[in-house]
Amino acid sequence: MAAMAEHPGGGAYYVTTPIYYVNDRPHLGHAYTTVAGDVLTRWHRQRGEDVWYLTGTDEHGQKILRTAEAHGTTPQEWCDRLVEEAWKPLWEHLRIANDDFVRTTQTRHTDRVQEFVQDLYDKGEIYRGSYSGPYCVGCEEYKLPGELLPGATEGERLCPIHRRPVEWLEEENYFFRLSAYGPKLLEFYAAHPDFIQPAAARNEVLRFVEQDLQDLSISRSTFDWGVPLPWDDQHVLYVWVDALQNYITAAGYGADPERFARLWPASVHLVGKDILRFHAVIWPAMLMAAGLPLPRRIVANGWLMVGGEKMSKSNLTGIAPTDLTSHFGVDAYRYYFLRAVPFGTDGSFSWEDFTARYTSELANDFGNLASRVTAMIGRYHGGVLPAAASRGRAEQAVADALAKAVEEADRRIGEELDFAGGIAAIFEFIRTVNGYLTEQEPWKLAKSPADADRLATVLYTAADALRATAVLLNPVMPTAASALWDSLGAGPALGPLADQRLADPARLPAGVTVTKGDPLFPRLEEKTTS
Repeated sequence: MAAMAEHPGGGAYYVTTPIYYVNDRPHLGHAYTTVAGDVLTRWHRQRGEDVWYLTGTDEHGQKILRTAEAHGTTPQEWCDRLVEEAWKPLWEHLRIANDDFVRTTQTRHTDRVQEFVQDLYDKGEIYRGSYSGPYCVGCEEYKLPGELLPGATEGERLCPIHRRPVEWLEEENYFFRLSAYGPKLLEFYAAHPDFIQPAAARNEVLRFVEQDLQDLSISRSTFDWGVPLPWDDQHVLYVWVDALQNYITAAGYGADPERFARLWPASVHLVGKDILRFHAVIWPAMLMAAGLPLPRRIVANGWLMVGGEKMSKSNLTGIAPTDLTSHFGVDAYRYYFLRAVPFGTDGSFSWEDFTARYTSELANDFGNLASRVTAMIGRYHGGVLPAAASRGRAEQAVADALAKAVEEADRRIGEELDFAGGIAAIFEFIRTVNGYLTEQEPWKLAKSPADADRLATVLYTAADALRATAVLLNPVMPTAASALWDSLGAGPALGPLADQRLADPARLPAGVTVTKGDPLFPRLEEKTTS
């Protein structure tokens, strides 16, 4: 996935997730995108940048209305309960460090949305008309006939995503002149080839726009759960037109010019590939019509699959993230999905693969290295980090490996959003340090007083490598990295882990107190029986 040159404007590194429908509790697919955004923004914070991370919930539309009615409550009561009891607690559980949480029922959002569409209406970008066609309530989207799948009965047609029958809607609505923006969008895509990523997603959008766009129905008059149109309160705004604006309303559009200038345009919109067209076609066209800058990059992640199906509640394949964190732990959960699934492609979840990676990479490679080094410093030097007596070729090889890991991980994670590749680079460094210990055999050096200086050098080199590893892994696994930082005695000497910079040359000072704490990643059989 290619890096993208910075566009002018927007001083902060501003990252957004989609805002999620609250018709049910979050599943792995929701958490996948949110964890990716958290790792990305934590990484840029570790660079020392001004960062803003936004997530939230989409609370309007027919799907929410029907769900609330099915549960015998009002839409607002349903949304309030789900947000406070399910969505926000899960993000806290997964250590998501979002700076803001926007809800589309908040007046700070709805007031600005009405101002935005009123401006488009005043400019002649919105007109009244009629429309009829197949509509998927699950997607909250009109479907093209060619997209639909055959159903169980003659004439029945299914949504290709939800595999449920679509409904035929005929309404007198208001329309946005989307068709006028096809050429402008194609021109923009050509001028900014990395605007939509990955390449397969960009190609899909290009093909769609090249087929000529149709004007977009932006209102509904058959139900009232939505933002009323300011010039016609018999209509509510189409939920997607409402929802997309969260990226600017939360950034201060129409309310806080200084904040808006700092945050907009967004650096990265993270989206699922099934909602790419909304973000890469409709949203840019609306911004063009409003005279606002477009986001710098839209990155579509693939689907998490189980049994060949996209994970979702409607397909009965939804898995609660806590089903996995209760067994593997939160840090391992954050690590696994970004390490095992290349971002931008579909990936299959496997309990067996998760178990294998946990054991091999987390418990054996990383956790065991931390345990061995801290234990040997305790055993051979009374828990006090010795000074390195001299540095030879072996130590230089470790230093070179670290420099390579920092450069590659920073490029892959921070610029290319290649989380799997960046994490792999960090773990290649961990394997290098394990190999260094195997070759230097400090347990043998400890047996001879004549090798005391060499032992001190080896232990110091390994401990300082762990210091660098804690910094590199802090965005991915903040709890384990923090525990390691404390174990190394790095805090009193170097300051908080979050304040460390990725390429900072600061090293552990000799004389700090090193303690062997609990295993960072206990064996799964130990976790099961504990």
